[in-house]
Amino acid sequence: MTSARPLYTVPLPDHGTLRLGDRCLVMGILNVTPDSFADSEPLLDPANAVAAALRMEADGADLIDIGGESTRPGADPVSADEELRRVLPVLRALRGRVGIPLSIDTYKADVARAAIEAGAVIVNDVSGLQRDPALAVDVARTGAALVLMHSRGSSKTMYAEASYDDVLTDVIGELRESIITAVDAGVRSEQILIDPGVGFAKRASHSYGVLARLPELAAALDRPMLVGPSRKSFLREALGDRPAVERDWGTAAAVTAAVLAGAHIVRVHAVAEMAQVVRVTEEIRRAGLRA
Repeated sequence: MTSARPLYTVPLPDHGTLRLGDRCLVMGILNVTPDSFADSEPLLDPANAVAAALRMEADGADLIDIGGESTRPGADPVSADEELRRVLPVLRALRGRVGIPLSIDTYKADVARAAIEAGAVIVNDVSGLQRDPALAVDVARTGAALVLMHSRGSSKTMYAEASYDDVLTDVIGELRESIITAVDAGVRSEQILIDPGVGFAKRASHSYGVLARLPELAAALDRPMLVGPSRKSFLREALGDRPAVERDWGTAAAVTAAVLAGAHIVRVHAVAEMAQVVRVTEEIRRAGLRA
């Protein structure tokens, strides 16, 4: 399963660009929440979060995604004010200290707007504009890149909505609707990346099915593809009931599959380890394309 990866140039604020496709990029996950499902210890102290971000960059991260609200299944929502209280000190402290783009993981327009002002150049919306379509207006105004992820419902209800006729056909159709919503709000198509939402509003069989058919998704939507399988619960189907922090070997397998299928970005917790996985898989992918 070795697929060609189209090249894209994604515009960023202040005339910057993100070139995607030469190789798969590694996005490090920086959760500044007290209830992250996948971190061994919370990073609520901004100083600790900044240190973790700097380690990620040193370990090979190409981007860092900062989140102030857990979106794991069953998580309680937090207010925009609380989310900003968590993420803004970290964004402000990292601005100018890291040489890689910063992303804000939020579905709230107020949070996205303030985060972009504080230095984020990518907005990663796990709701695909379902929760707060006004977010697209701020993305259009600022020129930030926008990741549209497929999901359904909220953290509390997503599994109840995990019913599909054909999971990939439905994911493609619903992501296409999210893209239309963004473009209608003024977002340029070049600013948009897509994420199939592995583990979100999907049973384990759905997530594995999506991973197996990523080239179809990429071909149907013609946008750069971000894939985030890291430590998610669907891995328990194969690994057994083990805690999230012990799922990195399973994550490595899913990351390998995503890279071979043409993913432009993989979003991971264990940056140093997964950066090695990506590098080796890239060599295999290149060899397959030459064969």
